[in-house]
Amino acid sequence: MAKFEIVMPKLGESIIEATITKWLKKEGDSVKEDESILEIATDKVDSEIPSPVEGTLVKVLFNEGDVVAIGTVIAIIDLGGEADAVKSKGTEKTKTKTEAKPAPAEPVSEKPQPVTEKVAPEPVQEPLNDNEPVGSDRFYSPLVKNIAKQENISSQELEHIPGTGSEGRLTKQDLLNYIATRATASIPTSSIQSPIPNTQYLTPNTQHPIPGAQHTQSSIPFTGEDQVIEMDRVRQLIAGHMVKSVQTSPHVTSFVEVDMTKIVTWRDQHKDDFFKRQGLKLTFTPVFIEAIAKAVRDYPQVNASVDGTRVLIHKDINVGMAVSLPNFNLIVPVIRNADQKNLFGIQRDVTDLAERTRASKLKPDEITGGTISLTNLGSFGTLAGTPIINQPQTAIVAVGSIKKRPVVVETPSGDAIMIRHMMILSITYDHRVIDGALGGLFLNKMVFYLENFDTNQNL
Repeated sequence: MAKFEIVMPKLGESIIEATITKWLKKEGDSVKEDESILEIATDKVDSEIPSPVEGTLVKVLFNEGDVVAIGTVIAIIDLGGEADAVKSKGTEKTKTKTEAKPAPAEPVSEKPQPVTEKVAPEPVQEPLNDNEPVGSDRFYSPLVKNIAKQENISSQELEHIPGTGSEGRLTKQDLLNYIATRATASIPTSSIQSPIPNTQYLTPNTQHPIPGAQHTQSSIPFTGEDQVIEMDRVRQLIAGHMVKSVQTSPHVTSFVEVDMTKIVTWRDQHKDDFFKRQGLKLTFTPVFIEAIAKAVRDYPQVNASVDGTRVLIHKDINVGMAVSLPNFNLIVPVIRNADQKNLFGIQRDVTDLAERTRASKLKPDEITGGTISLTNLGSFGTLAGTPIINQPQTAIVAVGSIKKRPVVVETPSGDAIMIRHMMILSITYDHRVIDGALGGLFLNKMVFYLENFDTNQNL
């Protein structure tokens, strides 16, 4: 019988491994071409892996929860037919480091050793820190080296950290556990509070510390009726990302008011017909993204990132769109080249990305490459907010809820008090490179585009 090897696919330039979170098929199940067979998770996104061939899943080589290197064989599918005929087909499709390995004649009888040994890169030769030589041939992944640099861990200190990976390899979790222990080792026991009668205490979880956070040993009082919930993987990543952003950028937020009456009236007039013709709900989100893209063209310095003492002004305008999941976690897919799309094109991308975000169907490159972000606080009834910058960007725009209010309006016959649909618009920016003047000018340019919205444009 011909066999086909399913390998862990490449999931992005900086991703070297992924965690198997769920097998959607079990051994003995039939599999159709392009049918999903497992779910995986990385530091960036969750994905489903489809089968490139049709056949029967005869062997699963890793369990749920296992961390597997990119390019590793994770399952074997029986194609039926002649082995020689399908052998070349398999090598053409996989195109991995395992492609030279002949397909096994029979299903593997016992679980092999982790294949990470086969694909491990050559021992690192470059220094972990500037002008600091590495005195051994121990392998460190780029992620481990980057964390070590951020935490000022020397190569000598790194050498003495025990690893749980293949052949003693130091994994990301090994290093994070060491950093948590290192941070708490110097805290004297006298700093721990005395127990309060009838009160229990929680101590920090050092097995899975939040990346980027400073961990200190302290006791948290709680009663027996309190509920203790362990953060899931996505929430831990969000927490670490937020802490890192606040530690990286000095945050400043500016606010303005926008009269949204023209846009609200236009949407009410067109939303039903738009849904009938296009099958899409007409929302305010593409209007906000369009205004951001136009304002960025006027003030490109807002569309930037910081690299040390250099400021990178991005040519592409890729707007990240914060999407809340049913469990209240947050994912930010990216609308690429938003300035090159009309309102219908943006609405189509918004709907597609939002639906696939909530269904965990996003591809890794769909949440990377953003240059400025938008968060819609108004969809949850919030009047205004001060969001945290999505690093390495330098600005994030927040829109609040649209409320009817009495407002003084200038008319040809004089000032008048009218009922208008008003909204608070804010921008949080990195004060290292964006000052109040630029932030204010950008906001007011957005106000201009929103209040002068073209109600005659085609959808």
